[in-house]
Amino acid sequence: MRQQGIELNLGVEVNSLEQREDGICVATKQGAQCTGFDSVIWAIGRRPNTASLNVELAGVKRLDNGLIPTDDYQNTNVDGIYAIGDITGKAALTPVAIAAGRRLAERLFSGQDERKVDYANIPSVVFTHPPIGSVGLTETQARRLGEELKIYETSFTPMRYALNQQGSTTAMKLICAGQQERIVGIHLIGEGVDEMLQGFAVALKMGATKADLDNTIAIHPVSAEELVTLKEARIVAAEPELKLAS
Repeated sequence: MRQQGIELNLGVEVNSLEQREDGICVATKQGAQCTGFDSVIWAIGRRPNTASLNVELAGVKRLDNGLIPTDDYQNTNVDGIYAIGDITGKAALTPVAIAAGRRLAERLFSGQDERKVDYANIPSVVFTHPPIGSVGLTETQARRLGEELKIYETSFTPMRYALNQQGSTTAMKLICAGQQERIVGIHLIGEGVDEMLQGFAVALKMGATKADLDNTIAIHPVSAEELVTLKEARIVAAEPELKLAS
């Protein structure tokens, strides 16, 4: 963040907050002062509440940050003891924990020995105003595939606001990889994207291509139709050295 000529990077420690006539002043331990803010969001993160479990007595490994590591099948380092949900450090989302528990039960009690959670391409939403939805790879991550990328982008004002000019802008990005234009990332911000993302996440999970979206008739007039009518793409050449480096 840049504020009044002061460069702030990640890891800056805040020393104090002070309400002034021109807004809130954020002073850092490094001596910088950033002023003129209307509000400050203070997010301190979360730690797994595992210290009181005393799992070490059973030989279960617990990391210094409270996480309990598992393999792909939710096994801890001790046979017969499992961990699911946020304490494993994998995709801290309620539906992920539910899915992990169900698949573990199916594996243990229903004879489905290979049942496990696929942690790739989990859709997620930030419930801001407007909401932000994302599934799959970011553009930076997709570059590591070592394939040519086609990036389709659009921004627009939803039709319901076309006449009053009061609505927020919606923006969408579709990331496609390889000659088949396999969809590897969908990123959305705007009103209603939290609801529309679920269906498109299914398509991405099933290996849909840009042609599959193009062959789907649009529903008009809704914002979601933009994802099946995108035409202009920005091409990012394959960078195989990134794939080797990763």
